[in-house]
Amino acid sequence: MAAPRAVPAFESLAGIRPLAESGRFKAWFLDQFGVLHDGKKPYPGAILALEKLAGFGAKMVIISNSSRRASVTMEKLGSLGFDTSCFLAAVTSGELTHQYLQKREDPWFAALGRKCVHLTWGSRGAISLEGLGLQVVSNVDDADFILAHGTEALGLPSGDPLPKSLGELEQVLVLGIQKRLPMVVANPDYVTVEARDLCVMPGTLAAKYESLGGEVKWMGKPDKVIYTSAMSLAGVETHECITVGDSLHHDIKGANGVGMASAFITGGIHASELGLGEFGETAGDDTVSTLCCKHSAYPSYVLPSFTW
Repeated sequence: MAAPRAVPAFESLAGIRPLAESGRFKAWFLDQFGVLHDGKKPYPGAILALEKLAGFGAKMVIISNSSRRASVTMEKLGSLGFDTSCFLAAVTSGELTHQYLQKREDPWFAALGRKCVHLTWGSRGAISLEGLGLQVVSNVDDADFILAHGTEALGLPSGDPLPKSLGELEQVLVLGIQKRLPMVVANPDYVTVEARDLCVMPGTLAAKYESLGGEVKWMGKPDKVIYTSAMSLAGVETHECITVGDSLHHDIKGANGVGMASAFITGGIHASELGLGEFGETAGDDTVSTLCCKHSAYPSYVLPSFTW
């Protein structure tokens, strides 16, 4: 009988100070939602931790599955009180999607047509497709592919969003399957935190589409495309980087996939699963290990929050 596979060990830390002072990592790739802020306000201690980390000369890059462009992400961070000069750059799923659709240098994107059904945001603000040479269509029968930026609305040819329920958007997916349309998902997250609540993200629709047999191009974590882009911007190798995030499936599994060190923030989307009720509360090592095994995602370090 084969011995059970050993679970990779992690080190539990109260804050990032020991990692910063060690000088081991030249570049820090930081998730934003669930790590730096909750969509409405910064987490306690996050701004100070960033400023302290910057003082050690760390190259900090935001890597986010946000469907927004990188410039919008930086503006959002600035509006929340973060000093954006601390960041070298931001790499978002939305930015990668825009660039790949615009340049079409990748063979998969080069083969896509120009007509798309657009799943977008409503109350959060629709995503502009300006400059991409795309034609948004209302009828799946007229489309070449499905572009998923949001989970609240169907984009109209006018550019306006038509509010739709998740159930209604899933019906669009069924029609897409029947026509064998490929899907590009510009935000692979399943859920995100928003003021302690969990909101459904486009990755949930993309996973549904894939489960129905559809072809999905995932433009963000855990795919390596976002990590290689960040490393190129920072001019570093894998062993010189650490990824910090609150999603085991996206942040930690993505780092595992490229052989990068990672720090799991337990107070984000997995807080309820870990039995955490208050910000900064520490999860038990056994509880964390069990959840890591469930997701087959193994962090190098575990912290309750992104604090110094």
